[in-house]
Amino acid sequence: MGNLLSRNEFPVQGRTVIITGGSRGMGLGAARQLAEKGANVVIVARDQDKLHQAIEHIRQGAADPQTQRFLQISADLTSPDESIRIIEEVTAWNAGNPPDIVWCVAGSSHPTLFVDTPISVIHQQMDSNYFSSLYMAHATLQCWLKPLKRANVEPTDVAAPSSRGPAPAPRHLIFTSSFLALYSFVGYTAYTPSKMALRGLSDTLSQEMNLYAAAHPDEPRVRLHTVFPATILSEGLEAENRVKTDLVKSLEEVDEGQTPEVVAAKAIKGLEGGQELITTDILTALVKRGALGGSVRGGFLRALVDWFLAGLMGLVMVFVRHDHDVKVRAWGRKYGDSGMKSGDRLM
Repeated sequence: MGNLLSRNEFPVQGRTVIITGGSRGMGLGAARQLAEKGANVVIVARDQDKLHQAIEHIRQGAADPQTQRFLQISADLTSPDESIRIIEEVTAWNAGNPPDIVWCVAGSSHPTLFVDTPISVIHQQMDSNYFSSLYMAHATLQCWLKPLKRANVEPTDVAAPSSRGPAPAPRHLIFTSSFLALYSFVGYTAYTPSKMALRGLSDTLSQEMNLYAAAHPDEPRVRLHTVFPATILSEGLEAENRVKTDLVKSLEEVDEGQTPEVVAAKAIKGLEGGQELITTDILTALVKRGALGGSVRGGFLRALVDWFLAGLMGLVMVFVRHDHDVKVRAWGRKYGDSGMKSGDRLM
């Protein structure tokens, strides 16, 4: 019930945040807004020029330019060794203190029909969207939790709750999934599984972190979150549209999209509200209710609301899926199986 209250569950002032994919789009929007709230921000991406431009943009928004610090790191996040290097570099830069928050935003989409998608691209999608976040999560949790395992105590040595002081501020590990992890459709067979995998990773780690919280009550708790944006009006979308079939574009016409800044702001608002699974638009919020399973729901009242909306959306989604199926079959009869009005395949 605590996350239904108005207190900020995601304070960032004076804390150190790593954002992968922070040189553009949603990652850059989130980095700038967290700087405006007083965070020390580290952004990670490949392109040095974009990193330099992005860090200046972020620095300009600093709440206190005299005390806040900013760092850019060029890295290939599809390599597990790079994630380890990032955490070590940030810890050294942060006076020996590990980062407080790690937000995995980096990723890409290649929306083409399954049989037209090379296996190499499918591998790339898993590397870019799933494994890059998994590697960062593993390196981060190794940094946060391995010292606790080495200094493990017997259960009888744990102090009683009444004898402990205020709980330390929690650390946050944040994944960026997608609306398509909740409901997918034609053209995203290479992308959707990678984003569904992120939700599964987050749900599982959310439970696993309870082990460490219970065994080490005086240490900062690790909280897991996953953000589910829909269409983001960014450079990434422009790249997607160059390989996207006319059929996919027609199915997406109902989604007007949101700017990276709006998506970032809504994601941060969800984090401040203590949400574990965060949506940034109404449609995704409704669809999420029907796909929660064993995910954290945020207390009894939220579960009750979710139960009602899940029942409603269960009926609605019958018609949504039927509508998509009708449109896809009609397209095939009229234009053939390429997904393009011209009949030519996008390769």
